[in-house]
Amino acid sequence: MKKLYIFLLCSLFTLSASAQESIIGDINYSLLQKYIELARLNFPRTKIFEARAESAKTAIPINAVSYLDIFNVSYFYRPDKKSDVLNPINPYTVNGFQFGVSLNLGNFLQKPYIGKKARADYKIAQLEAQEYDMSLGTEVKRRYYAYIEQLGQLKVNTQSVQDNKNVAENLKYKFEKGEISLEVYNQSRINLAAANTAKITSEVSYLTAKDALEEIVGKPLAEVK
Repeated sequence: MKKLYIFLLCSLFTLSASAQESIIGDINYSLLQKYIELARLNFPRTKIFEARAESAKTAIPINAVSYLDIFNVSYFYRPDKKSDVLNPINPYTVNGFQFGVSLNLGNFLQKPYIGKKARADYKIAQLEAQEYDMSLGTEVKRRYYAYIEQLGQLKVNTQSVQDNKNVAENLKYKFEKGEISLEVYNQSRINLAAANTAKITSEVSYLTAKDALEEIVGKPLAEVK
C-alpha cells in the first residue's frame, strides 16, 4: 500500500506537469498580425533598411544632374577706369554673362555606368528591405510562439502547484491520523517543492519570452488590442 501511494503521488506530479498537450488553440492569428505590423513600424532595424533604400534612390537623380558639370557660367564686369579692369592684358573684356564648356572625357564616359550602378544599388537596397521584412515577420512569429508556449507552461505549473498542495495537505491530515507512513507524506512534500520550483522556472521563462516579444513589437503587449 505504501508503494502504491508513492507511485500515485509520482504519477500525479508527472501528469500535472504535462497536462497541456497543445498550444495551437491558444494562438491568436489576428493579434499576431498586429504584432508583425507594429514590428515593421517600430523596430529600429526596419528604419535602417528603409533609409538605406532611400539613400540609394537619391543617388539616381544626383547622377543624372551631374551631366551638367561640363557646363559653366561666369559673369564679368568691366569698369570704366582701365586701372580697375579685370584683365589688364585684355582690358576689353565685356560686361555680362559668359558661357563655357569644360569636358573631362573620362568622367563623362563613366556617367552612364555610374547611373546604371546607382539604379542597381537602389534595386539591391529594395530587395534587401523586402528580405528583411520577411525575416522580421518570421522572427515575430517565432517570439510569439515562444511566448505562448511559456504562458501555457506557466499555467500548467501553476495548476500543478495547486494540485500538489491539495494532495500534500490531505496527506498531512492522514499522516497526523496515522493512516499513512512518513515516507508517503514526505513524498507529497517533495512533489510540492518540485512543483514550486518548476513554477518559478516557468515564470522566469515566461517573462523572458514576453520581454523578447515586446522588444521586437516596440510596445507593451498589454497596449496591443
